[in-house]
Amino acid sequence: MIRDIAGVKVLLCPDEGPCLAEYANLTVLIGELFGAGGVALVAIPLSRLGPDFLRLSSGVAGEVLQKLVNYRFQVAILGDTAQAQAASGPLRDFVRESNRGRTVWFADDLAALEARLAGAV
Repeated sequence: MIRDIAGVKVLLCPDEGPCLAEYANLTVLIGELFGAGGVALVAIPLSRLGPDFLRLSSGVAGEVLQKLVNYRFQVAILGDTAQAQAASGPLRDFVRESNRGRTVWFADDLAALEARLAGAV
């Protein structure tokens, strides 16, 4: 589903669907992004990224995010990462630094992303 949020065209990935950490599925998503025309940001539920996404040593997060960023899309990962961050200093640092930038953001939910895009965060 595509929504305009605070003037930004956002593709919202549904909660259910294939794992986007798998190359073929991620490639399909990138095709959808280009086919949608004008989408600037893709919001991906954490549940769609597989169990290793938040384990930075697995390389999954790097592969997924790099591929999307290389195609010049902003990425928002939607989901509660607090427990994983509490267990991993490197993940906590990665999330903090990502959220300071403009390319990759982590947000607890769609409402938090909407607030960020509206400039309230």
